[in-house]
Amino acid sequence: ISSFQVYIIQVSVGNHQWTVKHRYSDFHDLHEKLVSEKKIDKNLLPPKKIIGKNSKSLVEKRQKELEVYLKTLLVKFPVTAPKVLSHFLHFHLYVS
Repeated sequence: ISSFQVYIIQVSVGNHQWTVKHRYSDFHDLHEKLVSEKKIDKNLLPPKKIIGKNSKSLVEKRQKELEVYLKTLLVKFPVTAPKVLSHFLHFHLYVS
């Protein structure tokens, strides 16, 4: 049986607020695109863990690390987020 963790992200832009859900593999795919297209530091994304990947403490730690990752990206692109990041955060559905 294969199980995976879904991370819930609260996004706020102005008066708009919504929730986005992604697996770690989605973050990894986003990161790979940003590394190749925008020259983001390849070590910015928290590493993938295999052993104990669904333990509560690891899930909580990774949740915090992924939050820092996203905040770092948004600071790096303060005016216009790259298309791949905007799509990941569902800006196209909520912000016009």
